[in-house]
Amino acid sequence: MYNEDIKGFFSSREELNMPDYLTLEYYLECVGDIETALAHFCSEQSTAQWKRVGIDEDFRPRYAAMVIGLDVLGELPQLSYSVPHSETGKIHACRVTIAHPHRNFGPKLPNLISAVCGEGVYFTPGVPVVKLLDIGFPQEFLSAFDGPKFGIAGIRDLLKAYNRPIFFGVVKPNIGLSPEHFGEIAFQSWLGGLDIAKDDEMLADVEWSTLADRSCELGKARIRAEKETGEPKVYLANITDEVDQLINQHDIAVKNGANALLINALPVGLSAVRMLAKHTKVPLIGHFPFIAAFSRMEKFGVHSRVMTKLQRLAGLDSIIMPGFGSRMMTAEEEVRDNIQECLQEFGHIRPSLPVPGGSDSALTLEAVYRKVGSVDFGFVPGRGVFGHPMGPKAGASSIRQAWDAIEKGLSLDEYAIGRPELMAMVAVENAKKQHS
Repeated sequence: MYNEDIKGFFSSREELNMPDYLTLEYYLECVGDIETALAHFCSEQSTAQWKRVGIDEDFRPRYAAMVIGLDVLGELPQLSYSVPHSETGKIHACRVTIAHPHRNFGPKLPNLISAVCGEGVYFTPGVPVVKLLDIGFPQEFLSAFDGPKFGIAGIRDLLKAYNRPIFFGVVKPNIGLSPEHFGEIAFQSWLGGLDIAKDDEMLADVEWSTLADRSCELGKARIRAEKETGEPKVYLANITDEVDQLINQHDIAVKNGANALLINALPVGLSAVRMLAKHTKVPLIGHFPFIAAFSRMEKFGVHSRVMTKLQRLAGLDSIIMPGFGSRMMTAEEEVRDNIQECLQEFGHIRPSLPVPGGSDSALTLEAVYRKVGSVDFGFVPGRGVFGHPMGPKAGASSIRQAWDAIEKGLSLDEYAIGRPELMAMVAVENAKKQHS
């Protein structure tokens, strides 16, 4: 790239019509001249060749990604990661804001992702370390998306559950149960007070537990539980499959009584999620397989908040995500970021119910509630319900009892007196403390 070409990839918000652009926040480590590296970075993700040979034209003003903000954080002795690269010179850490014209791809999630975190971004000369931190969308772009069909309000209306968290439970054992055993265990958890009993994200349509058989058993169990408790209940069926099977799996599960559906959003693709969101008449809830694989490194990959935002845009009514505590190996600030992405204003796009999870039980409910800062979240224990020493009904009861204690401003130790379900969980925790 010639020196006179570099300035064509730099601009400002004042000089651009910002409704025509997405804004991209990146952490970059640049080798050599910073402006040259950033010009390459913008060029490679947009109009890599901006004119034809021998013709007086320039496509950059209309189609080029452009730097509109640069904060050089400092010089580094070496790259944060040992990424092969061909450039030489000083290494600088930078925080960069890019304006990327969405006319280049339109309101299409696969093409958007190909542009902002594809080949051009991660194979740019002079920029070997890249992390996409955030994406901002103008209303003109958002207007082409429907987003969640139900959102938080729709899920609450379905369950008639207001002014408290929504209580999920991952049926355990997650792999190996017959549909009949699975249905009975879920039934007991509903009797104890769970709102939603769910398939594990790894439980597929398999020979020993077909989706057809499992959803039939769970559909019947859900209706029984609703009659016995007088409360609406949800069976959340995992329909993750090959993309050409998703609509069929959706229809089978819903016909048999699944009144919400789980999809592993990144493995099937956000475009598939968007297709399901348009088709479905029940809430669609996403799980997070594959996201940590490219989000966990602090300075390389894609921040998980980006994928939470894109999942909401694609139409997920609720998003399950790594939660608080050491089990999920996710910084508390990052968990909060993802919760906020579900709840914050996003044009006309409805809020999604955030479900931060990981080794939760009655004993962790208050801490999660305080960290979320509102009742608009889902609480999703697995072993905390289905591994309860008195069984899944008692496990679910202990969750509801823990919430009652929170509402009354009482400690779990105090409220557990006379409530054997909660007392059993407190006793387990006390035994662990004594052992340690």
